[in-house]
Amino acid sequence: MTNITFVAFDGTRFEIDAPNGSTVMENALRHSVPGIEAECGGACACATCHVYVDEAFTAIVGEPEAMEEDMLDFAYDVRPTSRLSCQIKVRDEVEGLVVHVPERQG
Repeated sequence: MTNITFVAFDGTRFEIDAPNGSTVMENALRHSVPGIEAECGGACACATCHVYVDEAFTAIVGEPEAMEEDMLDFAYDVRPTSRLSCQIKVRDEVEGLVVHVPERQG
């Protein structure tokens, strides 16, 4: 299990233990994190699971692939640390990951 912290737009923190091999989005849905809509169910076909990765984790999480970059064009208030949470795999290396949920989804 890997610890992930979601920070809602209002500052509320949701700390969860996520199984390795799952995605950040799946865990947000499983734990009812507000602001993660995930309308496409994780198919990288929308931008409703958009998050901002904490700068301390950007190198560990890595850059978005081309398809994710295309979907981020539809996200609200895209920033350099923006990612789609459906594309971030949970693994030991992301222990302590912190992601921030934007004010609204695209």
